Amino acid sequence: MKGITGFFMAWGMFLAIPCPVRHWHEDSRQHMIACFPLIGGIIGGLWVLLAWLVTPLPAAVRAFILAIWPWICTGFMHLDGYMDVCDAVLSRRDLETRQRILKDSHCGAFAVIGLVLLVLGQWSVLLHVDRFPWLVLLCIPVASRSCAAIAVLTLRPMGTSQYAAMKRNNVFLLLPILCLAGSTVVPAVWGGNFAPLATVAAYWLFAFYGYRQLDGMNGDISGFALTLAEMAGVAVLTLVG
Repeated sequence: MKGITGFFMAWGMFLAIPCPVRHWHEDSRQHMIACFPLIGGIIGGLWVLLAWLVTPLPAAVRAFILAIWPWICTGFMHLDGYMDVCDAVLSRRDLETRQRILKDSHCGAFAVIGLVLLVLGQWSVLLHVDRFPWLVLLCIPVASRSCAAIAVLTLRPMGTSQYAAMKRNNVFLLLPILCLAGSTVVPAVWGGNFAPLATVAAYWLFAFYGYRQLDGMNGDISGFALTLAEMAGVAVLTLVG
């Protein structure tokens, strides 16, 4: 029962799509994190459907719609974390100041610059894809969110993180690990496509970068890594196929 509650908690927390069942129980927070990869499956499935629907459109318009979909369907939550981390890390200040900037609600110049580069990058890498493999588009969000769940459940949280008080139990890693394995191995073996694997590599690269720069893990750092990881995945999809 807690697993079902955790799934709908994850839906309500991480998706802007209206949740059919609204439940929140604080003691199911770990279940919510464990179900994060399933939210990636919803995003990926709708991404596949969207790619099919926009096929007749001009390439530039099609690329724009597909580029912004992962941000729109999550209510820009992870994009907000990406911008916060850009502001904090690119300030190149001392640790205490970086952590203070991370929690500042104001948008700084580095966040704006980072956002512009991200949007241009994601649009550019999708611009020249003529055919969108459905399995890859499905698996990229699953892979990124599997990594995010594992990172939040295992890495030391920042003191100000909402996950700092959450109890740790390795049993909740099982579903994210299985989803991570399936979302990377199946496309590689079945379709010979390594874009989801590139997503995983990029996630951990940027997650550890943010973790070291800000001395701990939190939702903003996870969103930062997740956003860049998905762009890396679609880049590999474009450049390697």
